[in-house]
Amino acid sequence: NLGSNQSNFSIVENQQSNPVAALVEKLTNAIDAILVRRCYEEGIRPESKENAPRSIEAAVLEFFPEYKNWDLPYVRTEQARSIQVIADGSIQNTSIIVYDDGEGQHPQDFEDTFLSLLRGNKQRIRFVHGKYNMGGTGALVFCGKKRFQLVASKRYDNSGRLGFTLVREHPLSRSEASQVKDTWYEYLKIDSEIPAFAIDEIDIGLHRRLFKTGTIFKLYSYDLSGNRNFIRQLAPSLDQYLYDPALPYAIVESKKRYQRSKEGYALANYGLKRKLDGSIFIEESFPETITDRRFGDLPVKVYVFRARIEGKTAAATKEAIRKRFFKNRMQVVFSVAGQIHGHYTSEFITRTLQMNLLQHYLLIHVDCTKLKYAFRRELFMASRDRLKQSTEATYLRKKLGDSLKTGRLKDIYKQRKNQPFHDRKDDESLLKEIAENLPFDKAMQDLIKQTLELDAKGKRKKPNPPTPKPPPEAFEGTRYPSFFRIRGNRRGETPAVQIPKGDTKTVQFESDVNDDYFDRANDPGGLDLAVMSYTRNDEKGGNQRGSVNDISEIFSIVRRSPQNGKIRVVFEPTRDVNVGDEIEIRADLLSSAEPNGALSTRFWVMISEPQEKKNPCSKPEKEEKLGLPEVVRVYKQPNGNEGVTTWEDLEKRGTVFNHDVVMHPEVEGDMLEKICINMDSGTLKRFVSKRRNPTEEQRELADRQYLTRVYWHTLFLYAISKGRNYTVVKGNGEHQWDDIDLSDYLKDVFDSNYAEFLLNFETTALMEALG
Repeated sequence: NLGSNQSNFSIVENQQSNPVAALVEKLTNAIDAILVRRCYEEGIRPESKENAPRSIEAAVLEFFPEYKNWDLPYVRTEQARSIQVIADGSIQNTSIIVYDDGEGQHPQDFEDTFLSLLRGNKQRIRFVHGKYNMGGTGALVFCGKKRFQLVASKRYDNSGRLGFTLVREHPLSRSEASQVKDTWYEYLKIDSEIPAFAIDEIDIGLHRRLFKTGTIFKLYSYDLSGNRNFIRQLAPSLDQYLYDPALPYAIVESKKRYQRSKEGYALANYGLKRKLDGSIFIEESFPETITDRRFGDLPVKVYVFRARIEGKTAAATKEAIRKRFFKNRMQVVFSVAGQIHGHYTSEFITRTLQMNLLQHYLLIHVDCTKLKYAFRRELFMASRDRLKQSTEATYLRKKLGDSLKTGRLKDIYKQRKNQPFHDRKDDESLLKEIAENLPFDKAMQDLIKQTLELDAKGKRKKPNPPTPKPPPEAFEGTRYPSFFRIRGNRRGETPAVQIPKGDTKTVQFESDVNDDYFDRANDPGGLDLAVMSYTRNDEKGGNQRGSVNDISEIFSIVRRSPQNGKIRVVFEPTRDVNVGDEIEIRADLLSSAEPNGALSTRFWVMISEPQEKKNPCSKPEKEEKLGLPEVVRVYKQPNGNEGVTTWEDLEKRGTVFNHDVVMHPEVEGDMLEKICINMDSGTLKRFVSKRRNPTEEQRELADRQYLTRVYWHTLFLYAISKGRNYTVVKGNGEHQWDDIDLSDYLKDVFDSNYAEFLLNFETTALMEALG
């Protein structure tokens, strides 16, 4: 029995819920095997505390000093042949071979390695992914109905023979089924031994190499959808789970399946990070680092995609982004050593960040590698494919959301949102007049007021228009800084910053470094903050010297990347500080290749009294009136009219408009701000065309009828769905359900002939028919 345990069914079956995530475990095991082999070849025991690398990153630096050359295609391709994922069998029934030229195992060691469970074989090796000695079995549940998997391996030093075995789910006989609750997994032995035979080399269908040593797994009838184009379907899915793998790997169509070439076809894959960096789809990217006493350091990388790239429509751009970067709907990804361990979908962008315009154009990578161990172990399931529902996960989500909502992403969102809209006062008057005469009962009015977030007078809350600012002067940065200083008041010769207790403060530094200083591939910089002295106020009138060395004991900190010569750091005092505490901090602007060493500056932070919260003045209640979202007419072309909102205006923001689109609800968080109605939709044109030679008055009447019906039905459907807390899901054709944003759902409803029904359905004709 697998793992020498007849109750192994529950262990094997209770792992990754996705076949791609299970396959990724095979790849990470392959990476581990190669790193361990290189360790042995260097004469180092992998378990050694003194000589072995302390992390995966350190192992790559030590064992593969040429790793930077992997950015060159031909060098990366050569290295990628050491790990191959090969499609085998027919297109209708695809099997997958996973090969690595790692350490390999002797046949007599199979039962303690490949065929064991929960022994923790890698617990003492610090530079590998594996810990629990079970992740590799997760792929078994996707190996067809009979769960067959072939394992073959030969030791890297060419000693011993090639051993092999078959693993399967035991088929229960009738008598067994009446005696046991579950089946179990078992493996093949012949005469009580793992079968083996001698080889020098053998052709097993690898791409441009013969098998000599290493390990092979063959996953029979593997349950991957979209097998017709194996590489195109699998590569973006693997990227979503391997953000930054330690080693490149090859995805291969075997020569049996890819008949255009005698060698088959291979793609060298090296993770999602390298596809994002430098992609034409990326408009802007920037890093942030959150430091918190509870979890330690949390580096975050934010990628903002373009709403439209040259040569593509907004719809085509959006679909291309989804296929290349969001194939598994993973838009906020949490990684450890480059492997994704959990994710959020776009609901984090719409609910937590409340940046609905970016829900299809944002990817956030959260690197959890350096989190404190006690905190990190409460974040992820042992299967390493999803987050736990824990207090730690909730705390991390809040810290991440608070940081992103107040930083550079907020500025980017404002820029994208502040595209010109042109509304018509006569439309607004028409809708208000209809609203005053519609027979709303109190329950419906309360529902709409709650959903649309009206102010005390019943009017629609509108953000204050942005104050126009003069364009900033062009900034020309340098590769290495020549100065580094803090902006602010001074205390003698030293700058000083006051932070109210329970509040946050953004401290701004100035330098002349490029915006990518913290995030570039070669010689990246950094910002280090250290406590130099700490005078505590014990709230009894006396002061005492503190002994805190770790700045996260005093502040939660967010380090933002440079932007036009400014580096912003957000300080939030912890609950342990007192009013009157004084902390001297040194800030070092670091670089591994800076000729003159780190540039430093010191400053004081003084904790002041909490700021009083302003209470709004109470006013006598007045009769509330129904508040309404704005209505915006959208046309294909301005047709010589100034102040007209066009399809082009909205496509610049990533909102798709064409003849098939009827309306688009503009939502901010949960608030419906605008309803953009397409006045050149095919639905309206078909409605007008039913009249022969319509007059201008008839056209305008049809426009108003179309606008008011679409507007009011959108408003009520949105208000009712939000007020009753409905959640919308949609099948994706792969036996899975995707959460759908309510605004996208309503837009799709109107695009599916619903608006045509509204225009052509006459209640008078219905009443006559009933009569």
